[in-house]
This record gives sequence, structure tokens and C-alpha cells, in this order.
Amino acid sequence: MKYKQQTTASLGVLIARGIFPFAASLIFLVLTEWVARGELTGETWAEYIQPHLESYLLSWLFLFLIWMVVDTVTRLAPLATFLSGCTGLVPATVNFYTLQLRGEPFLPWDLTQVEEAAGVAAAAGLKVQTSMICSGVLLAALTVLAFFLYRKRDKMVLPVRLVSVAASLAALLTLIFGIYLQPAATQWFGIYSDAWMQDRYYRWYGVITGFMTNLTNLEINAPEDYTEEAVNALLDDVEAAQHIETGPNYPTSYGATTDPAQVEKTPTIIYVMDESYWDVSELEQYGVTFDTDVSPNLHALQQTSAYGKVYSPSFGGGTCDVEFEALTGYSVGFLPSGCKPYQQHVTKPMFALPSYLKSQGYQTAAVHCYYAKYWSRNTAYPNLGFDDFISLEDMRGVDKVRSYYWPGGLVTDASMGEQIIQEYERLKESSDAPVFLHAVTMQNHTNYNAANYPDEERVHVTSAPAGLKQSTIGALEDFATGVRDADALLGQLVSYFSQVDEPVILVFWGDHYNPIDSGYDVYTQTGYASADSSDPALHQTTLLMWSNYSNAQVDLGTIAAYEVSPVMMDVFGLEQPLYFQYLNRQLRYGYRSCTGGKTILWNGTVADSLTPQQERWRNNHWLLQYDLMFGEGYALDRMGISLEENE
Repeated sequence: MKYKQQTTASLGVLIARGIFPFAASLIFLVLTEWVARGELTGETWAEYIQPHLESYLLSWLFLFLIWMVVDTVTRLAPLATFLSGCTGLVPATVNFYTLQLRGEPFLPWDLTQVEEAAGVAAAAGLKVQTSMICSGVLLAALTVLAFFLYRKRDKMVLPVRLVSVAASLAALLTLIFGIYLQPAATQWFGIYSDAWMQDRYYRWYGVITGFMTNLTNLEINAPEDYTEEAVNALLDDVEAAQHIETGPNYPTSYGATTDPAQVEKTPTIIYVMDESYWDVSELEQYGVTFDTDVSPNLHALQQTSAYGKVYSPSFGGGTCDVEFEALTGYSVGFLPSGCKPYQQHVTKPMFALPSYLKSQGYQTAAVHCYYAKYWSRNTAYPNLGFDDFISLEDMRGVDKVRSYYWPGGLVTDASMGEQIIQEYERLKESSDAPVFLHAVTMQNHTNYNAANYPDEERVHVTSAPAGLKQSTIGALEDFATGVRDADALLGQLVSYFSQVDEPVILVFWGDHYNPIDSGYDVYTQTGYASADSSDPALHQTTLLMWSNYSNAQVDLGTIAAYEVSPVMMDVFGLEQPLYFQYLNRQLRYGYRSCTGGKTILWNGTVADSLTPQQERWRNNHWLLQYDLMFGEGYALDRMGISLEENE
């Protein structure tokens, strides 16, 4: 009887050991999706998981094989349990926060941006979620359970152990390289790439499958029809179009109404991309009122300038993506979603507005009031054609504010105005050559809290729709104060450059929207936008193009960030490189913007898909962009640009 009891107990343990890795992996998968999504409901199952069940079975298998590999190699079941759980839960946690901060999930390219992400996360006041606490407790419990369950396990003889290691490792590598990294295989499992809408892709297929399959996008493939003949044929069409009278894109603009012989050929050009800037007074149409006019300069200048919206590829972060598009005319939509071009692709001299202007005799400089290495600007800027770069390390005596989340505070827009003017004056003293000066501010960077400004300095909300928490109203006041100060910077620069003797163009715009407080309540409670980071209303930032030699009012409508430089040159009649000429033709005959899965048409409406004609415009855009970014640079010869001279 005693012998039978020992045999039964031993058999039970063996069964438990056989079941444990499957059960633990399944629990970790459920916890992973709970953490990544923030919630798990019946709707989650019905709309996302059940229709794509094969994807989640692959994720389950992935976590199970992680457990098996670690266990067979180390014979430490608690370690295998802990690492298998972390394989799902750590990316899920990062995924949750990246969605909150920027509206995009955790992507492979984020691994190259750990330092930048840590800085932003530290300043954002991120809160630990209930799902994370529960998952941590369960992970610890399962790790302890594995210790007791496997602590008296028999040793495995070496030949059997080697076979087990080889088998489990081979299975894991087959899953990774034979399925996850093979688009044909993943499609067999019903997993279809959705590079435009990565947040939707992760909702459908889960964070593990989403991340692993995105590894296939690390390589940039040439367009199928990429040849020198194809590039030249496209540019031949662009050149031929110059001789066809089709009318200007903006008939009331200085460039369209001024005799070409009288157009200012080499004006100084000042770019200012203001952090998180959009005209928050727009909320006054949605029941929010402030105790002051936050945008008086903008509203006055809109009467005598070109104005409109920039359709940003980013939300909640990714400033460098918007900057990259505006400076180059390249769309990040053609690149792997989530990658950062400055860090991954701008690693050699490249065609961009500064490199083009430099070839035309301009002095080129950039000013940014944060650390030079942030988003790798210190290496990207020279490759885009900037000769000088003034960063936070070079600034002395600047004022700082908003130290609640940012230790030491952020440089004010007023101080940035002084830095811009000082750099302009320095360049003009050193040479008579025209100047291209690009500046990026930081004052109004997320996260927002009323404590960032003293009460007497902060813009106050005097009325708001019911339902907004006091903390959200305080965060909105913080943000509105930054917008007021950005408007003051606009006025500061216009006041100064109105007095200089040479022609000057000032282009002033915002990089992206942010969540205000801990979510989207400012947008949803007012009716301004939905709680969807892909909502077009949350991607159209304020744009102004002013000059000290034209008072023509021009309604630009909404244009893509990659159209900023082509449109600026068109509006002011400047000589455009062929690539920018193509983009201005695309703007007229294709679409105003094709960004983030949304297409903005000329009449301002939004479409979720492209017509066959628009698809051709987009494909041709990628053909030229690929040639200039990754290819042989056939277009450079046609534009008469030698990048070696711009190093």
C-alpha cells in the first residue's frame, strides 16, 4: 500500500511537470495581452483574438519554446519560467507605454533608442497599471511553483540532454526563421503585414507576433521597377511639365503673382519647428475658454501670410520623423514603421533642403535646445547638409521652465528666439551669403501638469465641458501656456526679421499632438477628436509661412510634412530641384498628404485608400525617394548636386 502511494505521488508530479510549461506559457500569453492592451474584455476576444487565433497559437508556442530552451540548457525550471514570462511581459509593458506616449506600439527599431525613450518616459510621469502588478505577482508565483515542482528532478544523462537542447533550439529557430521571418509562411497562418497602421496590426495579432514579424522590415527593398531608365523617365516628365501651362498650386501666392524676373532669388530662410505646437484656441469652438488670447500673433499674421496645417506622421512623440520629412521631402511612410531615419538611415551625405541650398551658395545651420546626441542629430545634421549645429551644450544664460517632470527644466521659447537671432547675426557677420537656419524648440514637450508654471504665469481655463478632471484641466493650462509662449516666439522673430535689410522667409509649424494629462479626455470630452491616435484631427498641426517682402494671404490647406519645403519654394517662387517639383505636382494631381494610412485630398477630405492614379503617384514618390536615400542617386546628377561637396 505504501509503495502504491509513492508511485501515485510520483506520477502526479510527472504529469504536473509535463503540463506546467504549456500552462505557464499560456498564462504568460494572456498576461502579455492584458498588459499590452490595458484591458481584456469579451470584445477583445471577439474582435481581435478569435478572428486571428493562429497568431496567438504561434505566440503561445514561442513562449513555450523559450521555456524549453532555457530549461534544457540550464536545467533550472524557475529560471526558464521567469525568462519565458519576461519575454512576453517586458515587451508588453513597453508596448503599453509607447502607445500612450506616441500612439505606436513597441517596434524592433525602438531597441536602438533606449536612451532617448528612457529620458522621455522619465519625464512623462507614467503610472504602473493594475495589469502589470497582477502580472508581476503571477510571474513570481509561477517561478516559485516551478522551484518546488522541479527541485528533486532526476538528472538528465548527457546524450539525452544534448538531444533535448538541440531539438528545442531547432524548434525555436524554425519558428523564428521559418515562420515569423517568412512573409509567405505568416500569410499561410492568416497574418498579413500592415505597416501603415501598426497599432491595429498589434491589436489583431498580438504584441509577440507583431514584434517578431516586424523584424522582416529591417531591410529596405528597392522598388521592383527601380532602374536608371525609370528614374530618368520620371524626371523627364517633371521637366516637360514645366512647359505646360496648368496654373499654379496657389494662385494668390507671391511666387504665382510676381514676375519671375522680379522674384527674390536667394532670401534667408528660417525654419522653426515648435515642440508640440498647434493652435489650442481651436478648442474654443468646442466649449473651452481661456483667460487670454493664446495665439494673437498667429491670427494676425494669417491675414498677410501663407497658412494652413501640416499633416504630421507622428503623435505623442517622434519629433525627428516630422523634422526629417520637412527637411527632405522624404516620407517615413515608405520606411519600416517605427524606425527613426536619423539613427538608421541618415548615415551618409544625403539630398535634403539644406544640402540643396548649400549647393546654391547658402550658409546652413541648425539650433536645438536639447542635447546634440538626442535622436542622433549630431550625426544626422551634417549628412543633411548642415555646416553648424548649436545644441544645448553650446548655450549659455538661457532661461528654463517646466521642471516638474524635467529636472532642471526646459529652455524657453523666448530664449530660443534669442539663440536663433544670435546665430543668424553670427552667420551674417561671417559671410554675405544667404542663410538657411533651422531651429527646433523644447519648451512645450510632454508631459503636462499645472505645477509646471506658477499660478500667476499660467494660462487659465475659465470654462470647459463637463467630465474633464481637474488634473486634465491643469494639464491643458500647462499646454496652453506653452502655446502662448510659442506664439510670443513667432511674434519675436517676425518683429526682428521685419527690420532686417535683406529678404527673409520664416516657416513656423508644430511637430505633433500629444495626449494631455493621462489620456485623450481633452479631445473626446470636447468632441475635438476621438481616442484613436490615428484620428486625422490629431495629426494636423499649425503652419505659417511668413516673409518680410510679401503680404499675400494664401490658404495652404493641409499638406504633408514632407511637402513643407517644396510648398515653401513654390509659394515664394524659388528655384526648385526636380525632386521638389515632382512633389508639388503630386500635391496638385495626386493628394495633399498620404501619411499613416490616411490620404488628404485637395478638397480637404480624408480617404482610407488610394485610387489607382494616386497609387501611381505614391509609387513614383517611393521610386525617387529610394534612389536618393538608398539607391544609386541617379536623380542627383539630373539635379546637378554632388553630395561630396556638401560633407
